[in-house]
Amino acid sequence: MKQVLNYWSQLSLINRIVIGMIIGILLGIFVPQAAAVGTIGTVFVSALKAIAPLLVFFIVLSALAQHKEGHETNMKSIVILYLFGTFAAALVGVLASFAFPITLTLTDSVSEIKAPEGIASVLQTLILKIVDNPVNALMSGNYIGILSWAVIFGFAFRKADVSMKSVLQQVADATSHVVKVVISCAPFGIMGLVYTTVSENGVGVFASYGELIMVLLGSMFFVALVVNPIIVFFMIKENPYPIVFRCLKDSGITAFFTRSSAANIPVNMELCRDLGLDEDSYSVSIPLGATINMDGTAVYMGVCALFVANVYGVPLTMNQMIMIMFTGTLASIGTAGVPGGGLIMLAMVLQSANLPLEGIALVAGIDRVLDMFRTTLNITGDAAVAVAVDHSEKSSDKELIEKMQEEKEMNSIIK
Repeated sequence: MKQVLNYWSQLSLINRIVIGMIIGILLGIFVPQAAAVGTIGTVFVSALKAIAPLLVFFIVLSALAQHKEGHETNMKSIVILYLFGTFAAALVGVLASFAFPITLTLTDSVSEIKAPEGIASVLQTLILKIVDNPVNALMSGNYIGILSWAVIFGFAFRKADVSMKSVLQQVADATSHVVKVVISCAPFGIMGLVYTTVSENGVGVFASYGELIMVLLGSMFFVALVVNPIIVFFMIKENPYPIVFRCLKDSGITAFFTRSSAANIPVNMELCRDLGLDEDSYSVSIPLGATINMDGTAVYMGVCALFVANVYGVPLTMNQMIMIMFTGTLASIGTAGVPGGGLIMLAMVLQSANLPLEGIALVAGIDRVLDMFRTTLNITGDAAVAVAVDHSEKSSDKELIEKMQEEKEMNSIIK
């Protein structure tokens, strides 16, 4: 037993997670009634969601409080890339569904799902989240509110003395340590989540919706392996795939089974820390990305909206397709990384293009499976952009230093 434990401790976290996945699959197939196994996954996700708000608040608060004047955080570039990536993903989804039209017969209804009133309603909700009660924001996992209050308190604490800033840093470090402990339990948590998925859904869910799933997955893979690498290449001007594959490997597996962008904030934070990124930047950009960078959800919105149009025989004009892309981008931001949020916000996209809301029933049955792929693309995009911007900034700084040294040498030669 001791040898087994020693061997287990020597394995990397990724290898342990893969072993947990395999065990979960086998248990789901052969022992589908063992509900206690699924409970382990639920506990793991709950632990991640519980610690993530505290991590974001204290990391951002501490980073801003100790921020040095004149130190660039690159947030403008990161936000622009997040929004561009989400819109590009919505465009890919619409084009893919237009190129490969799919039809299906509606068999169920989802009357309990209500659509938001429209774009104005979503904007109002986002604004109210910003000014949410800070305690309520922490309790409910409202990351827009958490970020806004952390930024406000962070700037306020810049005037605090050194001892207070030291306390804030120690609290942030302690929170990060708790996160490491939770993440170390990922193999067992993933095992439980995989077990639940296999035991409840099996493979039968793929039978009736094979074409839709293939178009969705093809679009998501295109965004992950073509669009995101182009964005990364634009920033670093070198081969982007090492960064893209590292993000897929380190954060993609956990994201796939937790189905929650919010729950994966600690995982991406840990990845950025391991890669030596600037904490002032990633401590803000990663939780912000979990809120506004929703590439996978944008693809889902675009593909599913055209899918519903095809099923109901509704011809879409160019204006309607453009509206689907813009509304899909906004609706993706509105999902805020909550499992199943994409299904609710899809109603708003359908409404914007005058498509029947009953069409939600077409994808409700497979939403849980699709949510896994959506979240994986959402999360890996967050990390890839953060890494790319950081590498780009460091490369620019290096070039500037080299140029200054050359000028200094030239001046010394002239003298």
